[in-house]
Amino acid sequence: MRIQVTRTGGFAGIERHAEVDTAGRPDAAAWHALAERALAAGRGARPVGVPDGFGYEITVDGTTVYAADPGLTEEQRTLVSRVLKEGA
Repeated sequence: MRIQVTRTGGFAGIERHAEVDTAGRPDAAAWHALAERALAAGRGARPVGVPDGFGYEITVDGTTVYAADPGLTEEQRTLVSRVLKEGA
């Protein structure tokens, strides 16, 4: 499974992109479960966020959803944090 996250916005407006490929990882099942829950809560169009907040594009194996601060679910926030950290 390929998980990609793009974060845009924020005070400086700097875009950040990272991805994680779960193939061969011992924790792949946990990544898959988290990604499925994050996708289920996403939107098909970019939501309106708050001024200087972050917007997120989450793509899992070609399926893309959108989310924005402060409306991220706990699963989305966890997935975004892990991908941006490990996929950097």
